[in-house]
Amino acid sequence: MSSHRSPAVAGQFYAGTKPALEEQIEAAFEHPVGPASVPAVSTDGDPPLGLISPHAGYPYSGPVAAHGFSQLATTGRPEVAIIVGPNHGRRGRPLAISGATRWETPLGTVTVHDDLRERLSSAPGVEIDESTHAGEHSLEVQVPFLQYLYDDQVPILPIVMSRQDQTHVDRLTSALLESVTDWSEVVIIASTDLTHYEPAERAHRDDEAIRGAIESLDVASVMDAKQSGHSMCGPGPTAVTLAVAREQQIDSGTVLSYATSGETGGDMDSVVGYVSAVM
Repeated sequence: MSSHRSPAVAGQFYAGTKPALEEQIEAAFEHPVGPASVPAVSTDGDPPLGLISPHAGYPYSGPVAAHGFSQLATTGRPEVAIIVGPNHGRRGRPLAISGATRWETPLGTVTVHDDLRERLSSAPGVEIDESTHAGEHSLEVQVPFLQYLYDDQVPILPIVMSRQDQTHVDRLTSALLESVTDWSEVVIIASTDLTHYEPAERAHRDDEAIRGAIESLDVASVMDAKQSGHSMCGPGPTAVTLAVAREQQIDSGTVLSYATSGETGGDMDSVVGYVSAVM
């Protein structure tokens, strides 16, 4: 295993220096589309089991993502964050856990949870393969929010889904349920954007069904929407998180925020939809 993963998209999807990145995250929390203020981190309470979080450039999706991380901060500190994202490069192992021991961003480094990685990688179809993570941004953009809130106190387990069909959703769901011994200490962060490059009005309409499926923990509707042509890029991570939540006797999800890049970036003719939700 490699010693650490260097940031692949610092200076592109988010600011490339520590002071600028801290300012960018604070601006996301304080943005009119965001939760309005930087959250105080609670030392008590039970963190949510799952978040759905977008992964575009911070000026666009950051304010929506900030809602989920604000909710996480105010409910306590998880012992580990399992971050599951799609593979935009489309090359690599179907279900790949990072092989790095630490992940680096301009805010410092965080540890990859080695014990959970070893347990999870023993499950059928789940492999340790760092090359699948090379250049992928969907997981990386979640990490600075965690670092800003918790410094280096929350280890991560990054998982890329290169295959997002029902078979691989079921495999990863089963692997997680068999590998995690205490869900009160774990949060899954499913990384996805919704509609891609449609007028804002259509994005709002098409994404309404996905938001409803998240709220009702309807795995089948998420997968069916993608099969029917919806352009969300992370149906697999979303479906896995909903499925785990259902198995852990959670009844519903809560959509905290929905907006498009038109609301944050100004161009309403060709937008990407973003959702932040919590289970």
